[in-house]
Amino acid sequence: MAEAQQDKIKNKSFYKEWVEPFLIAAVVALFIRQFAAEAFKIPSGSMIPTLTVGDHLLVNKFVYGPRIPFTDIRIFAGKDPKRGEIIVFKYPKDEDKNYIKRVVGLPGDKIEIKKGKLFINDEQVTLTALGAYDGADQRSGPPYYDKPLLFDEQLGAVKHHILYLRDQTETSYGPVLVPEDSVFVMGDNRDNSQDSRVWGFVKQNKILGRALIIYWSWDGDHGRWLRWERLGNLIR
Repeated sequence: MAEAQQDKIKNKSFYKEWVEPFLIAAVVALFIRQFAAEAFKIPSGSMIPTLTVGDHLLVNKFVYGPRIPFTDIRIFAGKDPKRGEIIVFKYPKDEDKNYIKRVVGLPGDKIEIKKGKLFINDEQVTLTALGAYDGADQRSGPPYYDKPLLFDEQLGAVKHHILYLRDQTETSYGPVLVPEDSVFVMGDNRDNSQDSRVWGFVKQNKILGRALIIYWSWDGDHGRWLRWERLGNLIR
């Protein structure tokens, strides 16, 4: 009888010391992933130079309002997306895939590209030329520039870098009006991005969160592994 009681005490002790903390940690991790923050890996070059292949991000899932698991219904409304923010969202053509782009147009905005110049509500977006881009992760040579051109672009309160790989003087798009429940997104690598110019708008209830910080970055294609200089960079 005493031995059976001792075994019971041992089993209870094992549960409290090992199983219970593991279960609590798993529940907390799932809660954080669902409602607060989630990791995301950059799979393509559409956001170069801001983000590049091999960057691993944390995405703030709380900022626009937490969602009921496995649905597009928000538990409560958070902030509205702002122009210039980088968001992760369900790809409209295949919602099993997550995409990352920058918000260019807000609900009700008129978006147009004339001779390569971006206009929002008939006002030209400010661009400042910064010269050639020296990154080794972009194409060059005809019909592209010898080196991609780097620019500062001002979207609302956000100033950020974009790339053009070729001459834009013959480029045009729109005008289009952004629906009231949607946003218009573009990649920072403007000539190498499939975005709202191709597949249309992103509904706000399909936005998963806002890109927050690079917590890991590696590059196995160019003789480097860990990119120390990118670790901890806030995403703007």
